[in-house]
Amino acid sequence: MFNSIFPKIHKEGYKFLAISILATFVALFFSKIIGLVFIIFTIWVYYFFRDPERYSINDDNYLISPADGLITNISERSGPEELRLENITYTKISIFMNVFNCHVNRVPVSGKVEEIYYKPGKFLNASLDKASEENERNYFKIKSNKNNDEIIIVQIAGLIARRIVCEVEQGQQLNQGDRIGMIRFGSRVDIYFKNRKVLAKLGQNVIAGESLLASE
Repeated sequence: MFNSIFPKIHKEGYKFLAISILATFVALFFSKIIGLVFIIFTIWVYYFFRDPERYSINDDNYLISPADGLITNISERSGPEELRLENITYTKISIFMNVFNCHVNRVPVSGKVEEIYYKPGKFLNASLDKASEENERNYFKIKSNKNNDEIIIVQIAGLIARRIVCEVEQGQQLNQGDRIGMIRFGSRVDIYFKNRKVLAKLGQNVIAGESLLASE
């Protein structure tokens, strides 16, 4: 119960929480009303950077969600040209994370990180489809341990976000549900895969590390 109310926070949140706490004390010195606003903001900062434990199915027959949020797109698309996959057709699922979602991202299947590619870009609203092509983003190509198929994960910065945090390295072996990084302050994650049955629904809210997106 305690961990549910007061979850641990991601290390990226320490400085932001410290700044907001300091600003709250200064605001309270001048005005209780303004101070109350800063208290509410500090609570939001704490929960934005929350990093709760998640319990994956530990079954690579399934792809689990890489992000908390709302599924805004399920479609058949060409792969990212940044990874030289534009001539291959994938199923693409987009998950939009608003500023109240947990922003820690996780790997959907056990496998090896074959490639990581970061591309700077704009900061359009992450719910827009063109954000996949124009916004700041970070690509992961994961080779599944089970059948060597390629899973592509794309972290996409949003309208407010100004930094994508990557916590894994090329060549690293990951287990399903392991953390791969986070995006600060509203963003989106796309996942590309082939030869799997989609289990998720458009408009569904999903939980990183736990919700099932697709199966073999």
